[in-house]
Amino acid sequence: MSRALPKYNKRRVGFIGGAAAVALSGTVIAGFALAGETPDSGGTNARTLAGPGTITCPDVTGQLPDIPASAQAEVDRNLAQLNTQIQEANKRLVDTVGQGGPNFVQNAILGPLEDKRVAALNRIETAIGRAAEKPEGLEAFAACQLNADGGAGAGEAAGGEAGAGEEAGAGAEAGAGGEAGAGEAAGTGAGEDAGAGAGEAGNAGAGTITCPDVASQLPAIPASAQAEVDRNLGQLNTQIEEANKRLVDTVGQGGPNFVQNAILGPLEDKRVAAINRIATAIGRTAERPAGLDSLAACTLTK
Repeated sequence: MSRALPKYNKRRVGFIGGAAAVALSGTVIAGFALAGETPDSGGTNARTLAGPGTITCPDVTGQLPDIPASAQAEVDRNLAQLNTQIQEANKRLVDTVGQGGPNFVQNAILGPLEDKRVAALNRIETAIGRAAEKPEGLEAFAACQLNADGGAGAGEAAGGEAGAGEEAGAGAEAGAGGEAGAGEAAGTGAGEDAGAGAGEAGNAGAGTITCPDVASQLPAIPASAQAEVDRNLGQLNTQIEEANKRLVDTVGQGGPNFVQNAILGPLEDKRVAAINRIATAIGRTAERPAGLDSLAACTLTK
């Protein structure tokens, strides 16, 4: 992940310049950008968000390398998702004013937004990597910030990430899964289950979070992919432990949907990213397993 990003996509220069021109064209348009809206979407949100502040995120489009034609549609869909995510986060910022404790915005809005952006950025990397050199380090642009006074420079929220009217949503992954489980994958799965159990300890009052086992659903893992697969299976385990700890630490915070919005939702996004990395690692030298995303969602057991 330390390699420098390739040169910007020359084919998108005009597009990026247009977004920059919109961001600099006046205070009204800048207000729209901060709200995560394009100028033609109306001014209501920009005005409303002056109270709780606005969320702004780093630009991603300008950091992309040349995009292969075969990946363009999927990249555009995920860029549109990044834009939609900012809009939804800014709306939630308004809808939840006064809720939770001092860390509510970080825990329930900024944290989940970052996790969603990581997943979308990983999908962009994967889409490009199928037909060209995979860009590395896009996760560095996942974290967003709250500008409490409603002011900050225009970034990705200017609408530059939305691609040519593409609908939001990641493209379905092609390929069929191989036969189940090598011995080493099963062993790693046991570690994941054990870690989840450890995370549940002492969590009786708040409940416990349990997730589907991933290792047992994997095909035979090529030797060249084993280390990366193991690392990501370990991350899945750590994510469950952290979520169970957070479940205990935030008891009583937020409204009725706090656990779903601030813990289960972000956990699913993290798991999607890790599971996609596993599928990508296997797919480099063998048939890429499909459908693993169905194992991302976790449940709360009281």
